[in-house]
Amino acid sequence: MPASKEDGAASPRAEARKRRAVVAALMLSMGLAALDSTIVSTAVPQIVGDLGGFSVFSWLFSGYLLAVTVTLPVYGKLSDTFGRKPVLIAGSILFLLGSLLCAAAWNMAALIAFRVVQGLGGGALQGTVQTLAADLYPLEQRPKIQAKLSTVWATSAVAGPALGGVLAAYADWRWIFLINLPIGAVALWLLIRHLHEPGRDRDRARTRDGDRDRTRDGDRDRTRDTGKRPRPSRPRPRVDWAGALTVFACGGVLLTALVQGGVAWPWFSPPSIALFCTGIALIAALVLIERRAAEPIIPGWVWRRRTIAAVNLALGALGLLMVAPTVFLPTYAQSVLGLTPIAAGFVLSVWTLSWPVSAALSQHVYRRIGFRNTAMLGIGTATLLLLAFPFLPYPGEPWQPALLMLLLGAALGLFQLPLLIGVQSTVGWAERGTATASVLFCRQTGQTIGAALFGAVANGVLAARLGGAGDLDSVTRSLGSGASGEHVRRAVADAVHSVYFGAACAAGLAFLVLLLVAPRRFPVIKDPED
Repeated sequence: MPASKEDGAASPRAEARKRRAVVAALMLSMGLAALDSTIVSTAVPQIVGDLGGFSVFSWLFSGYLLAVTVTLPVYGKLSDTFGRKPVLIAGSILFLLGSLLCAAAWNMAALIAFRVVQGLGGGALQGTVQTLAADLYPLEQRPKIQAKLSTVWATSAVAGPALGGVLAAYADWRWIFLINLPIGAVALWLLIRHLHEPGRDRDRARTRDGDRDRTRDGDRDRTRDTGKRPRPSRPRPRVDWAGALTVFACGGVLLTALVQGGVAWPWFSPPSIALFCTGIALIAALVLIERRAAEPIIPGWVWRRRTIAAVNLALGALGLLMVAPTVFLPTYAQSVLGLTPIAAGFVLSVWTLSWPVSAALSQHVYRRIGFRNTAMLGIGTATLLLLAFPFLPYPGEPWQPALLMLLLGAALGLFQLPLLIGVQSTVGWAERGTATASVLFCRQTGQTIGAALFGAVANGVLAARLGGAGDLDSVTRSLGSGASGEHVRRAVADAVHSVYFGAACAAGLAFLVLLLVAPRRFPVIKDPED
């Protein structure tokens, strides 16, 4: 008897160790996915100097982003069908294979192609890690694990450019990709050894029990005749490959139009028009395919349920507004405030301090006033902060935008995490991967649209202020060389102010969506007991 008590006491400790190992693997995987979205940026001069291909180097970023975005819905559905573990392991292997191939690239075309392979694995890392975090923890504990993942994401995204610059300067740019291999191998080993999916096992057990009951009732006579118990049958999972391929094609065409429009070719040029028309045709084809599919990649309930539809739209607006600080604030800090790149990065990075803290504390708010009202409080505050940016004094002090960023991070942590946890809590295990992937897909798409939209806004303001004297990139380069005067700095400030005003409009749109579309109380599903 004493031995059994000790065994019973050891079991919870063993389970806790396994869970910590899995959480460590999830954090490493999330860090890799976030790091590779930014780490290449500061190493571009070394890469171009070695491989050439300056005219197409932007596809190092665009190709990775496109692959991650278009695969999110597919991996979400596959994880609901086959389980999180095989999808995450397959995605990790694909990501590491892409990293190894990138390190061995012999020209720019090969490097771009291998970055796409990396992105195909990165989509599995982003979506499945978020879903597993909800599977492993009950509703009360999810804010802590999601706050940890948010911290890893924010830290990796901000540290990526600095790490890429260090590796390119003191080692070789290929180490930017080789560094993924040992980190990813550790995460993969931890997942294979320690990950156990209780939600999937419960689902299987319920299916086996139901099959066994149906077998007893329907095959009683045959059992009596043969003396053997018939084997219960389970329906074979069906994958909507036609829908998956159409999602790839549709997302790739439309995101390419948004990423390259106004950069590689004018917005109303034949390439842009052709891509948008093709994308619209593919959307129509996707709707027809998904209506007829037995297990659609993008099921209709994702948009028919008010809660999920509202959160998708609201987090799409979040992706849109995040472009203002992440893309344009460093330019503002260097061109208008005269800061060095390191100091400008610090002004941006302060929101990574307040965002995860606010996210972790948000549970104390949404338990009192609900998911929707907490998110509305956060996005309402963010709207006011974004509106305040254009009213900062010119040229101002660095602490002023830094303070706004610190407060903005706190507001967005109060906005994003309750919505993500709320959506994951309204669905069961068999739908959680699809629901989580739809949310992340909308946020990623919002960022892509925001980069194109706000880039056009900034360049339009500059053209109006300077009489068509180039775009934001060329103007900021001339400022850095000291070739331009005060009127150019004011034009850059006006351009960034306009972008922040647009971001405030996006935040206000998210507030209205939550107010008018989202239910007051999310229909939370209780987690079943193990």
